[in-house]
Amino acid sequence: MSATAWFSSPADALERLGATGYLADEATATTAFLAGALEKPVLVEGPAGVGKTELAKAVARATDAELVRLQCYEGLDEARALYEWNYKKQLLRIQASQSLGQGAEGGASWEDAHDEIFSEEFLLSRPLLTAIRRDRPTVLLIDEVDKTDVEVEGLLLEVLSDFQVTIPELGTITAVRRPFVVLTSNAARELSEAVKRRCLYLHLDYPSAQREREIVSRHVPDLDEGVVGQLVDVVARLRELELKKAPSIAESVDWARTLIALQRDTLDAAAIDATLGVVLKHVSDQERARRALRDASPRNSSTTSAHPFR
Repeated sequence: MSATAWFSSPADALERLGATGYLADEATATTAFLAGALEKPVLVEGPAGVGKTELAKAVARATDAELVRLQCYEGLDEARALYEWNYKKQLLRIQASQSLGQGAEGGASWEDAHDEIFSEEFLLSRPLLTAIRRDRPTVLLIDEVDKTDVEVEGLLLEVLSDFQVTIPELGTITAVRRPFVVLTSNAARELSEAVKRRCLYLHLDYPSAQREREIVSRHVPDLDEGVVGQLVDVVARLRELELKKAPSIAESVDWARTLIALQRDTLDAAAIDATLGVVLKHVSDQERARRALRDASPRNSSTTSAHPFR
């Protein structure tokens, strides 16, 4: 696949991703362009909620490609990632063949039945095989790859090296059109150097205050800019605390939408107390945030409601 099938330049990637609502920085846009131009997977690493998964979705939207997602988890095996056979359907076909063989002379043999049940009709394609076999633009998202076992990494190495899969009963299936591959990782464990070597690398962190204001305003244009500034300031301060789960960008946007729904025209201490569950999903995190709010707020100050963490 040529580079023009994805993005013609980093500037083109920046513009087209932005048109989908994904505000990429220069490094992200450049990596997205190179992933298509070099036909290499991109490994996107960073804390949860910084837009890693959304990047793959944005690429798919920007290029009018189909998104195929492999959600990784502990215990994921080859059958769930690549392919498996429809055993129930195979068993029914074997039983039907046996009945036919018993009821008619010269009926179907076991060899014939065996060849038949290991055919395309009985193959259940999983995300990796599905992405490889597609002949139209496809974005393959391998999400949270750090949650898989080392054995699955070996499978990914085989698939991502040659973009082909060997099915013993059917032969080798090679990609006609290589997908745009995005692997995401929260860095829960270190990935092998072999996997990293085959990928471009992009690290995403929480955005600057200015960029987060732009993101929130883009997604919630009806929220007053002053309130957006208050929200982004509070979120940044929450991220400085030792929380089990810091607020993500998506949760910042959800908080902004919550304020619109409640018709709040300021993010004061009362509004934070009433809506903190939108951004903090652990009781201990909420208690720690409230203590920080209480300790940081000056008593009897007119600025307390406008800037609750000052």
